[in-house]
Amino acid sequence: MNINQIGPAGEGNPIGRRQNVPSTAQGPSFKDTLNGFLKDVNEMQQKADVSIQKMAAGEITDVHQVMSSVEEANVAFNMMMEIRNKVMDAYQEIMRIRL
Repeated sequence: MNINQIGPAGEGNPIGRRQNVPSTAQGPSFKDTLNGFLKDVNEMQQKADVSIQKMAAGEITDVHQVMSSVEEANVAFNMMMEIRNKVMDAYQEIMRIRL
């Protein structure tokens, strides 16, 4: 059994070299996914605002419908904030890595 010698990072060691890995993903990018999610959350917030305004104007009498749209927007907003927090935690963790 042969054991290769460990050398400094940069002399034939793949750890020290940058590797260009072509993207094989066929779906949307992470940025596009986040932008789509933000648009959906914004639409839910606007829909909830419109339903509250219609209820205040007397156009909607079903309180359940209004509360449902408000809670849906609230849950989506809270999920968006948790995703933001996780992304920021990951970014901070990457920034702590010493090269």
